[in-house]
Amino acid sequence: MLSTLRADFRIIFERDPAARNWLEVLFCYPGWQALLFHRLAHWLYSIGLPFIPRLISHMARFLTGIEIHPGAAIGQGVFIDHGMGVVIGETAIVGDYALIYQGVTLGGTGKESGKRHPTLGENVVVGAGAKVLGNIQIGNNVRIGAGSVVLRDVPSSCTVVGVPGRIIYRSGVRVAPLEHNNLPDSEAEVIRALVDRIESLEQQIQNLQQLHSSPKTPVLAMNLVCKNDNLLKDDSVCHLRDKAIQEFLDGAGI
Repeated sequence: MLSTLRADFRIIFERDPAARNWLEVLFCYPGWQALLFHRLAHWLYSIGLPFIPRLISHMARFLTGIEIHPGAAIGQGVFIDHGMGVVIGETAIVGDYALIYQGVTLGGTGKESGKRHPTLGENVVVGAGAKVLGNIQIGNNVRIGAGSVVLRDVPSSCTVVGVPGRIIYRSGVRVAPLEHNNLPDSEAEVIRALVDRIESLEQQIQNLQQLHSSPKTPVLAMNLVCKNDNLLKDDSVCHLRDKAIQEFLDGAGI
């Protein structure tokens, strides 16, 4: 337990530029204090002691604004930044070196028994106000954008944004854990693709109207119509924009 607490303490200096000295972290960081209470409560909970673990959890919630059920399993080096309003359920599992911001909920979706809360892998970043609900698996090195609602499994090494959460793959791109201003906007990308498609279709209609109004080129106009019709039927013409729109409509894997 001591090595875990040391890892929890050291990670604060690595990830928070406002952390200046050990005394400030020890007394003024509610995330560290909530984890300190939780380590004790979880140990008492694991040996079957009744009532006391829940009482410790309740006291920690009153003092820090962070509610962690004693049954939750939290790895070492976890950093809860600011932390107000964070809720971690009884069967939740949080991997090593996760970064959790304020307002995050790792909760359930009903009154089912057994494993009903999410499992987070290592080095997961959960943005402010995000909700991860149900017995789902979140892979290693996943970044969940602020305000997202995640309801399905997420594979490793990708980013999730939106409501409901959609997977945005970022292969080959390494992003710092605190870089929350560099998340993609899937809704904006799809809207832009749809606007471009509309503009293209309007241009085609305008060209057809001009050809139709010209008495000299009826055959050319007919050939152009047939050509455009064949292009629309050819599945090999449009790839990137069709793929972006379809993934958005399908939930991009989530």
